[in-house]
Amino acid sequence: MSVLDDIIAGVREDLAPRVEARPLEQLRDDAAAAPAPRDAYAALSGDGSGITLIAEVKRRSPSKGALADIADPAALAVRYETGGAAVVSVLTEQRRFGGSLADLDSVRAAVDLPLLRKDFTVDEYQIWEARAHGADLILLIVAALTDEELAGFLALTHELGMNALVETHTDVEVERAVAVGARIIGINVRNLKTLDIDRSVFGPLAGGIPAGTLIVAESGVRDVADVERFASDGADAILVGEALVRHDNPEDTIAAFLNAGRSARLVDQDQPTA
Repeated sequence: MSVLDDIIAGVREDLAPRVEARPLEQLRDDAAAAPAPRDAYAALSGDGSGITLIAEVKRRSPSKGALADIADPAALAVRYETGGAAVVSVLTEQRRFGGSLADLDSVRAAVDLPLLRKDFTVDEYQIWEARAHGADLILLIVAALTDEELAGFLALTHELGMNALVETHTDVEVERAVAVGARIIGINVRNLKTLDIDRSVFGPLAGGIPAGTLIVAESGVRDVADVERFASDGADAILVGEALVRHDNPEDTIAAFLNAGRSARLVDQDQPTA
């Protein structure tokens, strides 16, 4: 069993009691009563002069273990917003990442930015759940879904007024994401089946994504050099967790990363064309 398979098995086990406690019919009512979703696509598009940043509230990960003791996720999210993040990502998977829907609720009450519910979506219940808790963007991992599930989940996400970050890691997964009409495609340089990181996969995969699609670089952002590399290779946005939660001043880190992305874009624009 791969790491991804093991995580998904745990997600399904944890989902069952929530479904029993709050049936889908009631959850739909909750979603209908939630405030209108914010436009994450527009937020991530920015002004085109550089890159945008998704700042993640992340306590731990399967690859690194404990990252930070985040007692107040709302306070951290406010710092992300102050620093210039375009979107805040909140891990809600509990077993491997130490997150919860309570974290999402607290962050939603604290910031006006679009929120990404970062979890392993394997059932439509989770999409309604995300909307009911104020999420504006959800994660759909191509490797975890069939083509039918991917298309159906993406359609439901759009019906609810949200956007989806459709995550890929291989050229086949990029093709599948493009085929279902994904507007925001993430390229995760971490292989979720092995947890290995290979930053070199980003550029070639980004080159296969059609114009007009927002491209997000996921995982592997350690410093400004990584940001510059991803920006030069076609990233419109970067998703950053560990480098922010381990830093005493995430505002400064966000500013440095955004400046690096802007500088990389300027350098690319100054390059002579063939």
